[in-house]
Amino acid sequence: MKRIAVIGAGSWGTTVASIAAAATDTVLWARRRELAEAINETRVNAEYVPELELPDHLAATHDLIEAVNGVDAVVMAVPSHGFRDVFTRLAPSVRRDTPIVSLTKGIEQGSLARMTEVIAAVSPHHDPALTGVLTGPNLAAEIVAGQPTAAVVALPDQEAAGSMQRLLMSPSFRVYTNDDVAGCELAGALKNVMAIASGMSDGLGFGDNTRATLLTRALAELSRLGVALGGRPETFAGLAGMGDLIATCSSVRSRNHLVGYHLAKGRALDDIVAEMNMVAEGIKTTRSVLGLAERTGVDMPIATHVGMVLDGEITPREGVMSLMTREAKAESA
Repeated sequence: MKRIAVIGAGSWGTTVASIAAAATDTVLWARRRELAEAINETRVNAEYVPELELPDHLAATHDLIEAVNGVDAVVMAVPSHGFRDVFTRLAPSVRRDTPIVSLTKGIEQGSLARMTEVIAAVSPHHDPALTGVLTGPNLAAEIVAGQPTAAVVALPDQEAAGSMQRLLMSPSFRVYTNDDVAGCELAGALKNVMAIASGMSDGLGFGDNTRATLLTRALAELSRLGVALGGRPETFAGLAGMGDLIATCSSVRSRNHLVGYHLAKGRALDDIVAEMNMVAEGIKTTRSVLGLAERTGVDMPIATHVGMVLDGEITPREGVMSLMTREAKAESA
């Protein structure tokens, strides 16, 4: 690949663009002109990843069409609530045979669509085998620090998946391939809801037993829904599922975990969100996940209680007690 575009200059989009720029010319699209200009002038994205010095092969622009013109791959790093609008604007400028990879771990509200489904709806003539996701236990700050981790790139076309794998591999960032796009994408979105629950648990002062119980039951819950929506069971035991779940539910760097933690400390959701300069996808995704659970008839007690807390119907402590006093059942149920 001679040139790729990363659409979205938040922390993760900028980090992936930096990784890609080590291998090929990369353009990073920023929504605001002043941010793009600052990145080009200082070689740093001071708003989102100030500790990361950006490579010379990375250029920023606020012109969306200029960003995708003639590129060999498009990487979408736009939050779920703005994804459709941004992709609709750029889609006419992307060739049918250009791989499109989403970094977004969310479900669109209203339509309940995954981001690859949004791409298919907006651009029905694009080759569906070239639409996929990059996901896994990928906290941007740790990757920027050079700490070893891994991710999975899921595309139906394995040649394209291999090209993206080679583009993004580095000594500290190992990339695996997969062809279960639905499973990988759903795992990445669903675990954000569980991370809010984990943050609540930590905020309430509960310890390792509680977290282990929560993560185990959360994996069972997201696997049930993911399989019902077309994912493969083994995907949820891999990097996209268990790997990402552990990282996001355990780390103080996780935005979704932070939301749950502060809710448990008695803070109002609006105040928590107002202080964050990046999106916590789990807030909006919770409602979408519950919509999908209702559509498929899948029982999701943890997600249900997270939704009740976010809606102000119960407190985090009441949510935990409600979960613990549910009717006894078999572990496989």
